[in-house]
Amino acid sequence: MSILRFVAIAAVLWSAIPTSQAAPEMTHSFLATGPETAIVDAAGQTIWSYPGGSRDAWVLPEGNVLIALSKSKEFPGGAVVEVTRGKERVFVFPGTQSEVNTVQPLENGNILLTEAGDRPRLLEVTREGKIAVEVRLQAQVANHHLQSRMARKLVNGNYLVPQLLDRVVREYAPDGKIVWEVKTPESPKDSWPFTAIRIPGGNTLITCTHGAHVIEVDGAGKIVWQLTNAELEGAPLKDPCGAQRLANGNTVIATYGNHGPGIKLIEVTPSKAVVWTYGNERKQSIHTVQILDTNGVAEPGLGMK
Repeated sequence: MSILRFVAIAAVLWSAIPTSQAAPEMTHSFLATGPETAIVDAAGQTIWSYPGGSRDAWVLPEGNVLIALSKSKEFPGGAVVEVTRGKERVFVFPGTQSEVNTVQPLENGNILLTEAGDRPRLLEVTREGKIAVEVRLQAQVANHHLQSRMARKLVNGNYLVPQLLDRVVREYAPDGKIVWEVKTPESPKDSWPFTAIRIPGGNTLITCTHGAHVIEVDGAGKIVWQLTNAELEGAPLKDPCGAQRLANGNTVIATYGNHGPGIKLIEVTPSKAVVWTYGNERKQSIHTVQILDTNGVAEPGLGMK
């Protein structure tokens, strides 16, 4: 067989090999908090909203929405409410101090929340509104607003609490003992921890507001992964607040500091490639986010990692 005939046959055979399909476009539906609480579908359309400022929220398995409301005339200390899609309140727990800054539905049926004030504390309350667990937080009291955010109960029964102005993430046992903590970086100086999530494998993902970066630390507090604006086109990390580590290993971050048109949510891979963004023309920031599905497949869990 001549070399030319061999090359021709090889070319035909190679052309018959199926080429790999392009990766499908990433889509998400999600719940966002901020000036209002809103559910946005995969096409980027708001399909449900609840008025008033909110700090944290969850779509519950039966479809109701659990919300940590910002302080208002009705709730001067903030509140936790559960509402139906018809916006009927089926649960209300008014805050008793300055602010209610976080909420989480728990597998035992209780609701976790934090109160900021002169007696900063974390509570588990029953569906009847009774306090089942109270953990006093060791936090500064000069600035109530910057005491804590996005506290989460862990599968080991402890509580992970980002403390902004203290620049520390602490893990509290139910008796109030601090069993683990990590300081956020000294530079930039305003690297206040906002969201802290214990991810599979035991590392902790932390968003740092004002410092405009996101870090992942191991059990010894060593940074093993981080994301900064220097690694992203257009410097989209503006006061990163909410975050979620997805089942696919990617990380979604809410850029709360973007108060005008532009990127409000950004998803990056572990190698820091941007694979999805959400933006709008509204002057509305996103405080926290709960990704509900990825390309139509529901994201698992209630945040108890």
